[in-house]
Amino acid sequence: MKAVVVHGARDLRIDEIPEPSLDSSQVSVRVIYGGICGSDLHYYDAGRNGDYVVNEPLVLGHEVVGAVIEVGADAVTDARPGDIVAIHPARPTPPPGGVLGKGLHIQPGSYLGSASTTPHTQGAFAQTITVNPEQLRRFTAGVPLRRAALAEPLAVALHGVDRAGVDYAGLRVAVFGAGPIGCLAIAALHRRGATAITAVDLRSEPLGTARSLGATSTVHLGGGESPETGAFDVVIEASGSPRALSSAIAAVRSGGTVVQLGILPAGDLSVALGPVVAKEVTLRGSQRFDVELDESVRMIAETPALDAVVTHVFALDEAADAFATAMDPGASLKVLLEISPEP
Repeated sequence: MKAVVVHGARDLRIDEIPEPSLDSSQVSVRVIYGGICGSDLHYYDAGRNGDYVVNEPLVLGHEVVGAVIEVGADAVTDARPGDIVAIHPARPTPPPGGVLGKGLHIQPGSYLGSASTTPHTQGAFAQTITVNPEQLRRFTAGVPLRRAALAEPLAVALHGVDRAGVDYAGLRVAVFGAGPIGCLAIAALHRRGATAITAVDLRSEPLGTARSLGATSTVHLGGGESPETGAFDVVIEASGSPRALSSAIAAVRSGGTVVQLGILPAGDLSVALGPVVAKEVTLRGSQRFDVELDESVRMIAETPALDAVVTHVFALDEAADAFATAMDPGASLKVLLEISPEP
């Protein structure tokens, strides 16, 4: 079968790899759509994602939606062949309906399409994958599959906005970076009851999408605008830029909270941290997600506006073009690969 494999920086190939064998306790899934994530782009562009370096060929991808092909004889699941499912990419995996707070996502384990383990954990940009039953999250009938491919990054966004630990009603919130994860964070904030959400970005195009998802105001940095200093109760930094983190710290009020949701570069960073002390700012990191995939699947079924986040769909054999498009934030938001035809 075909798979999207990174062999090193800027060395992306469509390789033929063996189809996986099905263990009796597992489920096989035909992957239909896969979303290109920022971490996939880091592996493609630099051969690493933060501290995780590609040392062997790595099948990319962890944002996928697919259809169940076969259920192993000993697999404990209510999934059946033909069911449309999202995949929880982490092992250990919280079961469907699990309880938030067990912190499985920050314990040692693996994540689909990640060089954080040796050997690497192969990803899901392949025509068929096998997973454990607890990794499946079923969609209701009729959910558009391109929107369904947003389940994993939306779960990341839900987890990130909840890391602030606040009731958003009545608060002023800013999201720095209106790329895919920033726009999904705005949708998550809107769902959490925030009614004053400012989207901040260098480009004007994604700010329109941000408004469609719940942003009530925008700041176009590329147009000479700037966010008000000390004006926000919570700032979600979703771009992964050290400079943006410094700006987020400046923009949050005294006693406010900044959540670092974007992936920061590896190594020493130049960030203006003095105001964290002077203003007693709470700075919180956010790593992937825990049980939020359950809510994400429900939210996708209930929120047609999320369709706007998907701007491009490429065939599997066009992966090089897909990654090039995803690397250009002025040209795209979420870019999908159509790995197998829709049923």
